[in-house]
Parts: sequence; structure tokens; C-alpha cells
Amino acid sequence: MSVIEIEGVTPSATLRQELAGTKVLLSFSRGKDSLAAWLALREADVDVVPYHLYLIPGLQFVEESLAYFAEYFGCGPILNLPHPSLYRWLTAMTFQPPERCAIIEAADLPQYTYRELNELVRQHYEMPDAWVCDGVRAADSPNRRMALKSHGPVNHTARTQKVVWDWRKADVFGAIESAGVKLPPDYLWFGRSFDGLDRRFIAQLKVYAPDDYQRVLDWFPLAEMELFRADL
Repeated sequence: MSVIEIEGVTPSATLRQELAGTKVLLSFSRGKDSLAAWLALREADVDVVPYHLYLIPGLQFVEESLAYFAEYFGCGPILNLPHPSLYRWLTAMTFQPPERCAIIEAADLPQYTYRELNELVRQHYEMPDAWVCDGVRAADSPNRRMALKSHGPVNHTARTQKVVWDWRKADVFGAIESAGVKLPPDYLWFGRSFDGLDRRFIAQLKVYAPDDYQRVLDWFPLAEMELFRADL
């Protein structure tokens, strides 16, 4: 493994060693990076309690992959909560017909931050001081590398850690392959985990998971306009 090195920034292997024997929360997106983080924490003898944030309620392919990962890791059902983007999209009337706008406004949906959600998960599991770990990596983008260089992988105030921050893409896929765990169908359909309502995702859902495509339209009826724009 040839990890990224940034002068003055603690290597992720050291972070995981320091967490050995403890119980942590894991923000688990079902994506390759958070999966690699789970595997790395498990290898370091860290007890992982995952939670997931869904973008659309009740998507079958999401539910099935969560059940698969719960069985693979032997952790029981994975806590599944609304992603902040879901409420943000609804509040912004994204892909909503006019007749729904008044209803959504009346709902006065909360606008949670990730930090607030982390605190709610800590309360749910009665783990008030638990670290929340994730799979964010410096190699994902120049902005993330700069943020890690400036602020490091540990936020002591928010009690969060980026526990594979210095892994390269090859390290991530190598860990997944070695563990014999399967990536969710997102990677076959989209080339990445499901992450939005644009045509990159909508068009593939219509082909590969029509029931889930309809589920998206139940919540965001005008999302189909993405396909009309692209003449799909």
C-alpha cells in the first residue's frame, strides 16, 4: 500500500491504531470509500456501528444492499435516516409540480446539518462521546486534499475522523477485493454510488430498476424532465 503523505498530518493507520478496542460510529454511504473505511476499522479491531442516510425513501436497491452489508459484517440492521439533501430538495421544490408546493411549505421540513445528525445518532445509540468516522479521502479532489492539509483528518470539536484519508483508489479497491465483499449495483449502473436526481442516475434507474425509478418520480414527479432534456 502506497498511501498519500502530507507533512504534519497524522497517517490514517495511526488513527485506526489509536481507535483499536473502542466503539465508533461510521457514516456509511454504501460507497467504496466508506466500505473501505469499515473494512480498515474492522482490521484494526475497532467495533463499528454504521448508519446510512437515504436520498429517496424506500429504494429497493438501497435497502437490499444495506441488508447485504449488515449480513456480511454481522452487525444487525443498519440505521437508515433521511439525508439532509432530501429535505433540501423538497424545500427548494426541486422537480415538484405546482400543486405540491403549498403542502411542502406547510410541512416546514427541518434543515439538519451533518453535525446535528451525528449528534442524533449518538443519542440514539447512547454513545454520547463516540467518534464518527467516514471514508473521505484526500485523493478524491484537490479541495479535499487542501482541506486535509489545512485542518487534518480529525475534528476534536465535532469528534469526527477520516480514517482512510491517505488511501489511494487502488488501496480502496484492493481492500474490497481482498475482503471478498461486493460493491452495490450502483457501480454497475452509475459508476459510483447513487448521489442525485440528474440524468446520470435517473436514466440508468429507468433501465435497470424501473420500480425504483417510479419511486423517485413519486417523490420528485418532474425529475423525468431530465430525460426529456437529454432526449432519452
